[in-house]
Amino acid sequence: MAFQRQDTSLHIQNLLISGYRRMSPQKKLKLVNDLTQSVQQLALARIRKQYAGCSEREQQLRLASLWLDRDTMIRVFDWDPREKGY
Repeated sequence: MAFQRQDTSLHIQNLLISGYRRMSPQKKLKLVNDLTQSVQQLALARIRKQYAGCSEREQQLRLASLWLDRDTMIRVFDWDPREKGY
């Protein structure tokens, strides 16, 4: 599948793809894990700012509610994101 990003030159895009192809599966998984952790840290920072003073547990529940559906949040954690606010 050919797809060129408008903000990246074709030469640079080809270099990136080549580099990804040379990466070991372990390196790719580490990269994805690191990026996921970064996104979660940014989301947690927003939650802490938006809901200042909420408990650590509530922060973690709010973070989980960004990834898990409402029914799972209620069933597993007995916490309704709609009721508490996302």
